[in-house]
Amino acid sequence: MDNETAKYIINYFSNLLTSEEKMAIKTSSMFKLEHSNSKNPNLTKMYRENGWLTSDQSVLDLLKEGYDNFELNVANRIMEQSPDKVFFNNCPKCNKLARTPYARQCRHCGHKWHDLTVAQFKLNGSFQLTGRLFFLIGQITKGEIKQGQIMDLTFLGLNKKPKIEAIEFALMRQDGKISEDVGLGTSELTEEDKEFIKVKGSCITPFDIIEEQ
Repeated sequence: MDNETAKYIINYFSNLLTSEEKMAIKTSSMFKLEHSNSKNPNLTKMYRENGWLTSDQSVLDLLKEGYDNFELNVANRIMEQSPDKVFFNNCPKCNKLARTPYARQCRHCGHKWHDLTVAQFKLNGSFQLTGRLFFLIGQITKGEIKQGQIMDLTFLGLNKKPKIEAIEFALMRQDGKISEDVGLGTSELTEEDKEFIKVKGSCITPFDIIEEQ
């Protein structure tokens, strides 16, 4: 693994970091500030009092081989323990890693793949009745959604692309007002995936609906 890939994993899948790794990242940043403000001991004191710098040896040991090696070690650990939770957004043309999981244009070859997105859907909630599909409930914000298309759940922080097996309408009541939401049903999510979406509840940023490839 190279450092570019390691940074991508750490920056965009930070929910997979341990508390010690998160503190190591914060400590590394504060060390740089501490060095730049070495003539101002009051700032250093404030950093330590606020927990931005640590003397925890287990955290400092993570950084003993330098920050670049720390990133590589963390990224490799994540890929060993949770490979299914990391989404690599590779360019369909040159297969190189895009800048972010959400990019639709390659920074290496310039190829664009915006045309794969046929619609967008804003998540408001979810539900499942016994023996039925799991439904993501929300509003279509762009385009037209049909059965057989794919929900790209990367924007929700979930590395899954389940197929839309059913589309239903659901009456939702909130603050005394009734609205009609759309339900997108799928059977391709694990119980852990479903729980993640339930806890998420709603999301301001719509996720993409793409054609089956």
